[in-house]
Amino acid sequence: MSSICAIATASGGALAVIRVSGEDAISIVDSVCSKSIENLPANTVTYTHIKDENNSVVDEVLVSIFRAPHSYTGENSVEISCHGSTYIINKVLALLVEHGCRMALPGEYTQRAFLNGKMDLSQAEAVADLIASTNQASHHVAMSQMRGNISTTLSKLREQLLHLTTLLELELDFADHEELEFADRTELLELTKKIEAHIEKLTLTFQTGQALKLGIPVAIVGKTNVGKSTLLNRLLKDDRAIVSDIHGTTRDTIEDTITIRGVQFRFIDTAGLRQTTDEVEQIGIQRTYAAIEKARIVLWLFDQEPTEDEFFDMQSRCEGKKLLVIQNKVDLIDANYNLSSINSKLIKLSAKHGTNIEQLEQAIYEAANIPALNDSDTIVTNARHYEALCNALTSLQRVEQGLSSNLPCDLIAEDLRLVLSSLGEITGGTITSQETLNNIFKNFCVGK
Repeated sequence: MSSICAIATASGGALAVIRVSGEDAISIVDSVCSKSIENLPANTVTYTHIKDENNSVVDEVLVSIFRAPHSYTGENSVEISCHGSTYIINKVLALLVEHGCRMALPGEYTQRAFLNGKMDLSQAEAVADLIASTNQASHHVAMSQMRGNISTTLSKLREQLLHLTTLLELELDFADHEELEFADRTELLELTKKIEAHIEKLTLTFQTGQALKLGIPVAIVGKTNVGKSTLLNRLLKDDRAIVSDIHGTTRDTIEDTITIRGVQFRFIDTAGLRQTTDEVEQIGIQRTYAAIEKARIVLWLFDQEPTEDEFFDMQSRCEGKKLLVIQNKVDLIDANYNLSSINSKLIKLSAKHGTNIEQLEQAIYEAANIPALNDSDTIVTNARHYEALCNALTSLQRVEQGLSSNLPCDLIAEDLRLVLSSLGEITGGTITSQETLNNIFKNFCVGK
């Protein structure tokens, strides 16, 4: 493969790192340096100058040497630390291209690391998640995947499945001897059910994984002028939404994120619920109901006691979600409302003055019901992984049906191979299509 180069740091900083990788990476960088680096030992840093075609100094740099296979990509690699000037960066990249490099594609360094066996596909995808992590929880999950937790879990399952497949295929080899049975069907069925339970447990972590990765959606709903936008601004500590005494100010959903106890939440301020003939406001109210549908947590805000019909309507709309009932404006009136018709603890606060906001944040965090994460936990965050696990589960259920129905072992073995293939797609063990790989890595940032 040809040698590639790209900037590996964000623009605008005082320093920049240019990454070069490939069989000729060291010799190409050597050709633009003022002193030779070709014979320098691996894992060393040296000071030198980058010179242009006229032998003029472009910049003073530090050059780090990594020799194959002990580098991120598994290839010879060089990292040039230069000043962050756009001119300097572009000039250095142009000189590298002139001497034999080509510009790297998005994610190409990580793709080469995968192709060279430095990491499996699930670990490679975790690199992108780590870069995109915006809070402690998503960072923890990405680091766990990069350390190979998913790979280790799937490896153990694949070993058990391979054992099953081997026993069944031994029977195929001795099909002429009907009296021979290498695998007791009852034991096989028991083991298959254990594996199924493990895979099903992994699929159930996907909802939590997506919440940690993308943020937990929280809808703020209530009648007009009860303080929804004020509450959003208070939680965000910013004037994100327009606040006015005029009813119906918010006519569309407004979204922003906040991190509470290391977990990211996506708050959605919605249009006030009321009877109106205004067509635009009616559209906003329909979007409010849509936001409730998508939310995992609903903050129902009011400043006057709701009717039983309103309680019933909100509870029915929030079925399967966590509903937090909030009385706002306690600085103006702190009434003891009768909430016997709703199964939820009342939270009293003043969004305007910040009274009991910390209590609300704690309630929101508890409502998310995020389990305590250990370094050894395996959480599925990737939709591709989830789909592969679901496919494996479907094939494994067919194996169970086959064993229970005493189907021929060749049919059962075929379904087992499909299970193995589905699990292999997660780590990359069965992926051969370059188009599939390109699709996975295309959304990576350049330089990674």
